[in-house]
Amino acid sequence: MAKFSNVVRFKVKADHATGFEAHFSGREKWDGLISQFLIQTGDQTFCAVALWESEATLVAARPQMIAFLDTIRDKLEEMPGDLGVTDAVSGQVVAET
Repeated sequence: MAKFSNVVRFKVKADHATGFEAHFSGREKWDGLISQFLIQTGDQTFCAVALWESEATLVAARPQMIAFLDTIRDKLEEMPGDLGVTDAVSGQVVAET
C-alpha cells in the first residue's frame, strides 16, 4: 500500500500568530497518521505536513481534520481566490529517503 501525504497552507491573523503552533502540539494522533509537523514559512504563514499509511486512512481522517480546523478557523485569514481559510493538497508519496 502506498503512503499518502497532505499539505495545508494557513495564514494566521496578525493578533493570533504568536502561539498558533500550540494548537498543533499535543494533539491526538489520528488512526493511520504516521507523522505530522508544522512549519512556519513567514510571520503569519504556516504549512502543516502529514504522512499517512494510505489514501484510505487520510480519507477516513477527514472528518477529524475538519473538526480540528473548526477549532482554529477564527484565527485564520481567508486565502486568495475561492480557497477559504486553507490551501490544501494531497497525493501519493512517490519518493522517500
